[in-house]
Amino acid sequence: MPDPGTTPPPLPSSAAPPPLPTAAPAGPGSPQEVPPLPGSFPLDTAKLPKAIREEIEAPDPVAIDTSATELKDGLNRCPKCGATEIRQKPGSDVLVCLYCRHEWHGERVEEAFGFGEGIDQLTGTVVASGAQDIAADAASLMTFKCGGCGAEVAVNTENAMTARCHWCRHVFGVNEQIANGAVPDAVLPFHIRKDDAVARIRQFVDKRRMFALKAFKEQFTPENVVGVYLPYMIVDGNASADVAGQGEIQTRSYTVGTGDKKRTYYDADVYRVERHVDFTVDDLPLESSGERGNLDVNANTNNIINTILPFDTKNAVKWNASYLVGFTSEKRDRDVEHLRPRLEDQLLSIARSQVEGSVRRYGRGVRWEQERLEVHGTRWVSMYLPVWLYSYHQPGRNGGLLHYIAVNGRTGETMGSVPVQQWKLLLAALTAGTFIEALAIAFLVATT
Repeated sequence: MPDPGTTPPPLPSSAAPPPLPTAAPAGPGSPQEVPPLPGSFPLDTAKLPKAIREEIEAPDPVAIDTSATELKDGLNRCPKCGATEIRQKPGSDVLVCLYCRHEWHGERVEEAFGFGEGIDQLTGTVVASGAQDIAADAASLMTFKCGGCGAEVAVNTENAMTARCHWCRHVFGVNEQIANGAVPDAVLPFHIRKDDAVARIRQFVDKRRMFALKAFKEQFTPENVVGVYLPYMIVDGNASADVAGQGEIQTRSYTVGTGDKKRTYYDADVYRVERHVDFTVDDLPLESSGERGNLDVNANTNNIINTILPFDTKNAVKWNASYLVGFTSEKRDRDVEHLRPRLEDQLLSIARSQVEGSVRRYGRGVRWEQERLEVHGTRWVSMYLPVWLYSYHQPGRNGGLLHYIAVNGRTGETMGSVPVQQWKLLLAALTAGTFIEALAIAFLVATT
């Protein structure tokens, strides 16, 4: 009989294997993901929150093609002699051929594509082709094959929009709209010439020279001003807004106490105030450059550029790279969705101003506590606007501060920031305070 201590334990009975799946998993999230059928959506949008459902079910933006098909080869030819040496006639929107001196006017983009019409009928999002989303992998280098000699001409759209063939001297311009945001739908040409801009900047600084930083006055050279085309989104909008709050009408005022303990009290009737307004906006400008849209006052004075608005955007012409000869430009790097929150902020501000006239009877003012904005439709057009810029970097902590003086390239409106000596301002304030105090004492003595 075998020893129980040396006998191996019996083998466990083998369990039945798990059943095989009836079908391989498929659909969203599975190892073999199957895309949804065309026209279908893999989510039940009825179960989503309203805001998310509306965003998902919203129609895709409608695109308006504003590209100049006749200029896609990069050559902007004179309609009379065919030459490519073309410039803007200074102080006007006219293009002139430098060979035969023929002149012609660029077509206004609003008339060409009807951008000034039907604003109150806008629904959804309408985007001109130059304002479409920027492709992340889009190249900045454009290459053209010269039809005159066969050479290849490259244009780096990061800092230029035109180039000349080094063999046959043909001038090429980037007129085809490309996915890197460098080519807008329209351009508003410069009217203010450089010598005029220099004079305006010099006059602006002269009025502030007394308190200006010594280093700034020594290095001030307004002749270094640069003509820059800055990228903007020009927006038309059809919107409604509701605002609600409390308004007060003063009924009486009375004083209690004497001397230092005297207090004035006010009684007022308080009312619930509600207003609804339907409105449209025409050609609202929004910066479409992240660098210019950065309004950090500790690092730069970009907000100066907003103070030289408005521009006469109704006179903008269809995009033609010949308008940029002799000027620099900055490339757009913000899409429509990036700018939508800023647009909604401005639309709410416009709505408040629209109802301001109807609440004047509330003498103590109205405190708006609730706001609701509904944007029925928008239309976005990418445009270059002309600005003369003079800059000065003031050394200091955290990289210092970049000062700008800007001149509107159409109207000549000038505004800027001049670095100042703080001790001079303080001394002037103390001197002015002492002078006013002396006048007040003299007045009291004379009256007594």
